[in-house]
Amino acid sequence: MRRRGKGLNFYRKKKRVSTSAIKEIASWVTGIVISVFLAFSLVYFVGMRTNVIGESMEPALYGGENILINRFIYRIVDPGAGDVIVFLPGGNQNAHYYVKRVVAVPGQTVLIENGILYVDGESVGEETYDLISYPGIAENEITLEQDEYFVLGDNCNNSEDSRSGNIGAVKKDTIVGQAWFHIGGSGHGIGFIE
Repeated sequence: MRRRGKGLNFYRKKKRVSTSAIKEIASWVTGIVISVFLAFSLVYFVGMRTNVIGESMEPALYGGENILINRFIYRIVDPGAGDVIVFLPGGNQNAHYYVKRVVAVPGQTVLIENGILYVDGESVGEETYDLISYPGIAENEITLEQDEYFVLGDNCNNSEDSRSGNIGAVKKDTIVGQAWFHIGGSGHGIGFIE
C-alpha cells in the first residue's frame, strides 16, 4: 500500500487560478480606483464647504448656513452679474471667506446715488435692494478694471462689501468659487442658491 501526502511528490497537480477570477479582481480594483478618483475630483473642484457669517446675504442665505462652493466653474467662465461668489478680501489667506453677490463685471461703471445702485447709468436692483444707506466708495462713479467685480450683500445695509474701502472691487484671482448649494442652518432647508 502506498502512502500519499508524505514527502515530495512531483506528480501533484498544480492548482490554476482561473482567468475569470483574475478578471473579477481586476474589475473590482479598477472600480475602486475610479471611485476614489471621482470622489477626490468632486471634493476638490466642487465640494468645498464653508459657512455664511452674519446676516449680509439674507434672505437668500442666513448666518450659520453651510454652503458648497464650485471651485472649478470660474476656470471655464467668468463670474457674471447675479452670481453669488465666495472670495478672500484682498487675497488675505488669514481672513474668513466672504459670500456676496456680483452686481457689476469688468468694464462696467458703478454708482450709488440717493440710495439707488446704478450700473452703466441704469438703476439696478430696485426690487431686490432696499435704499442703500451707505454708498461708500461708490458715491463717486467707479469704472471696473479688467478682472475686477463689484459685489454687494443682498441685505446691503448690513453688509461689508465692495463699498468698503478695505474690500473694494474684488479681483478675480481672490475669488475662491461660486456658491451653488446651501445646507440650511436654523431650519432654513437646503437647495440651490439663486
